[in-house]
Amino acid sequence: MIAWLGTGLLGANFVRKMLERGETVHVWNRTAEKARALEADGAKAFDAAAEAVRGASEIHLTLSDDAAVDSVLDPLADLILPTAVIADHTTTAPTPTGERVQRWTQRGRTYVHAPVFMGPKNARDATGLMLISGDPKIRERVKPLLAPMTGKILELGDDPTRAASFKLFGNMMLLVITGGLADVYKLGRSLGIDPKDAFTLFNEFNPGNAIPMRGKMMADGTFTPPNFELTMARKDLRLMVDEAARHGEKLDVVPAIGALYDRYIAAGFGSEDAAVVGSGRA
Repeated sequence: MIAWLGTGLLGANFVRKMLERGETVHVWNRTAEKARALEADGAKAFDAAAEAVRGASEIHLTLSDDAAVDSVLDPLADLILPTAVIADHTTTAPTPTGERVQRWTQRGRTYVHAPVFMGPKNARDATGLMLISGDPKIRERVKPLLAPMTGKILELGDDPTRAASFKLFGNMMLLVITGGLADVYKLGRSLGIDPKDAFTLFNEFNPGNAIPMRGKMMADGTFTPPNFELTMARKDLRLMVDEAARHGEKLDVVPAIGALYDRYIAAGFGSEDAAVVGSGRA
């Protein structure tokens, strides 16, 4: 029997897929109605997490953050079978994740952090990417349990905090891109260009293609010869801020990038590639 704690959009679809595979699934959610809604799909809902996990061989979590995981899971320590696997898919911070792994190891339980790059549709279709790291023996044990849930499992080494770190890296890029697009559309509106029209640029020009090139330069620490000189990149940032200001708008993300570039120019890196801002030298 499988217990699932946290049945929001992602958790609910993971549960539906498990039920479709013929699994017996007990569910719990702080908002009880969300758990009860899954009874129509064949799950058994409980008002208390303690009842949901009783006798479970697998316990999965999709909660909000570190505090939620600990507040829900820690009180259940004595109820969780020593033979059970606890698989936490919550996006959590690396340091408390490592502490959590240590606590559950000391309790004689198998806890693995397995965050995902998967939306609700991915969970329903068993596609997308799941990350795991930690003790190789534990990874070997849990992979067959996790494999049916996702399109791919990416193993990230023996350090149990690495999956949490890489999950944050990925989400950071998504959120930075979202912030950048917010400034693109704000500048566009100030110029009388509708966001739908501005977006058509990205049908032909994919700035994401810069990640393999510039990201590798930054990781390798290779900034000369420059492909896009830092001082010229800074000039373009100034053009963006100034043009928005001419139309009564203030950009939100671009000025912070400009301040970063200014620091590196002041430190003497203006003639190197803009990727130098990832070097940690200034």
